[in-house]
Amino acid sequence: MMRLAKYLKPFLPLLLLSVVLLFGQAMADLALPDYMSNIVNKGIQQGGVTSAVPDAIRQSEMDRLSLFLSAENKAQVLAAYTLVDESSPDYDKYVKQYPALAEAPIYVLSAAGKDQIAALNPVMGKALLAVATIEQVMADPSKGAALGQMAGMDLTKLPPGTDLFDMLAKSPEAQKGALLASIDERFAGMGDSLIVQSAAGAVKAEYVALGMDTDKLQTDYVLRTGLLMLALSLASAACAVAVGYLSARTAAGVARNLRKLVFRKVESFASAEFDKFSTASLITRTTNDIVQIQMVVIMLVRIVFYAPILGVGGVIRALSKDTSMWWIIAAAVAVLIGLVATAFSLALPRFRIIQTLIDRLNLVTRENLSGMMVIRAFNRQDAELSRFDKVNKDVTGTMLFVNRLMVVMMPAMMMIMNVMTLAIIWVGAHQVADLNMQVGDMMAFMQYAVQIVFAFLMLSIMFIIVPRASVSASRVADVLETEPSIKDPQNPKQFVSPFTGTVEFRNVSFRYPGAEEDVLHDISFSAQPGQTTALIGTTGSGKSTLVNLIPRFYDVTGGAVILDGVDVREVTQHDLRAKIGLVPQKSSLFSGTIESTLRYADENASEETLKAAADTAQATEFITAKEEGMASEIAQGGSNVSGGQKQRLAIARALVKRAPIYIFDDSFSNLDFTTDAALRRALKRYTSSATVMIVTQRIATIMNAEQIIVLDAGQIVGKGTHPELMETCETYRSIALSQLSKEELA
Repeated sequence: MMRLAKYLKPFLPLLLLSVVLLFGQAMADLALPDYMSNIVNKGIQQGGVTSAVPDAIRQSEMDRLSLFLSAENKAQVLAAYTLVDESSPDYDKYVKQYPALAEAPIYVLSAAGKDQIAALNPVMGKALLAVATIEQVMADPSKGAALGQMAGMDLTKLPPGTDLFDMLAKSPEAQKGALLASIDERFAGMGDSLIVQSAAGAVKAEYVALGMDTDKLQTDYVLRTGLLMLALSLASAACAVAVGYLSARTAAGVARNLRKLVFRKVESFASAEFDKFSTASLITRTTNDIVQIQMVVIMLVRIVFYAPILGVGGVIRALSKDTSMWWIIAAAVAVLIGLVATAFSLALPRFRIIQTLIDRLNLVTRENLSGMMVIRAFNRQDAELSRFDKVNKDVTGTMLFVNRLMVVMMPAMMMIMNVMTLAIIWVGAHQVADLNMQVGDMMAFMQYAVQIVFAFLMLSIMFIIVPRASVSASRVADVLETEPSIKDPQNPKQFVSPFTGTVEFRNVSFRYPGAEEDVLHDISFSAQPGQTTALIGTTGSGKSTLVNLIPRFYDVTGGAVILDGVDVREVTQHDLRAKIGLVPQKSSLFSGTIESTLRYADENASEETLKAAADTAQATEFITAKEEGMASEIAQGGSNVSGGQKQRLAIARALVKRAPIYIFDDSFSNLDFTTDAALRRALKRYTSSATVMIVTQRIATIMNAEQIIVLDAGQIVGKGTHPELMETCETYRSIALSQLSKEELA
């Protein structure tokens, strides 16, 4: 995948925006368990009381609290409150909020910040719990054994109606100090949140005494927190939708660019590169492989960026709730990583095999579709079905293995998650029972643990998907990183003007890439403008290879091909091929109309040029016979026209170019002799000033050529006109006599 990372550069702004949105989504998702914990702890268990620092407190109750505060803490608490009585300017406002103010003065909390409240929470919480404990002892002296023991008194034998607060107020300072120390020791094991939770009952009782509506207090808190959770959920959903859109746009853009780059690269390939990559493989790489990359880019944006944020954030928040259960999460993650590593090691080799098998499947399918007539002619349908079925079963079997692996992994991962949840409930329940943890915090810890494991679960899915995409990415990168064997020169020359079209082969030798021997040996001849140079020879003698060196489909391995005194390797491929009108051995027509087929050589060609080319190629007769004439449709590959019509359209297409050099590579093989003769006569007039090179097996086609080159085993064995070669070249004479009688050859 890293080999294609540079192609993501145009989409960096979208990726950065996606990361920002994913961060926002993760923060919203991570905040939800915390608010759920608050609803349980503060909304339900504490009745909506969020702090051990009451908003208001009766003066009498404050006096009792002062008994359990050090001088420093007492000053700190009183500094945070304002005493309100009948003479206070805000009396009318506060008496509505706190009806008990009508009977006695109260203390109202001033505008205190979060830090001040946090500092006062343990101080007032312990004092409130101490006051509540004393009030219980006064109601039932038998409950005062522990407190009395800590205070150095036997409180169980107090007479009924004894005011312990009055006794404590009058007790010596040493006894008060011992009591404060015992209270601090008693609550030392409790965290601030547990102290607040324990003191919430006392705060709520004080609110009742003040005449406040505590039910509304609880309802308002739950509703307020619930609405905030709803807003966070909507924000998370909005971020997820936005990221989905951006990731899809990014992935589609990357796939579009890769397809374009691969196609452009393939267009620059020489024949040597096509020998390296099969057509079926290039089709698979341009379609299936890039689809795999597109899918993984979407997953990378939506998961790979999101999962680490969720996982790290979950760890931080979970440990903020409780640090004693970290080992549960660590064990679950370790088992999950081991499971993913095993699956990864098993899946990666199969993914490499799958892409190769898909290449093979495409190849078999393509061969069957293109050779259907041959298959039917030889009654090989069953054999081809068996061949296709074997490849299809190979693909299916490999994919089934990978899918079974994924099917096993998902339940295994869910089991790990469920076992982890049970362990958290088991350990957390004991923590709650020992007053070391709140119920809401345990529930939040469980949710964070699930989010952490879910983050690893998402990453594990990526570890299953990425291997196949990485194989596809490597295959696409192989194409993009392949340097064409035929390149334009750094400082190209220009053809001289006017360009005459003289073609010269100067001591040319050629060897196919990877071959051990040359297929052409020391070829030297020249083709002049206004003349026809024909190439003839036995099958495999190198005729087509020779003419393919002119437009640089291959480069010579020895010698040089010269056009108008310039080596073809010293000019750009575009300039070179602009001078050549080529009709290849296999006529290839693209889908469209007859007119678009002819205009393929020159989009701006006039109607007169199109008509002249069609007339010369002897194509006008069958074109006008069609109902729509030039507007008639040509199917893909020219499948709706005959072989002869296809060849004539290919010849007409080349003639539209009006090039100074024409190469006809066995382009008359599907024409009858009458059409062949008429075409040659018309071609002579049309190309009177051009250099014409004809590769053919027909002696009749080239008998009137100004120059005939006879090839045998890659060497020139004869050169001259027809009468000269009949006298001097045995190879030419044997070919001629095998086709025509002596009278016809005379």
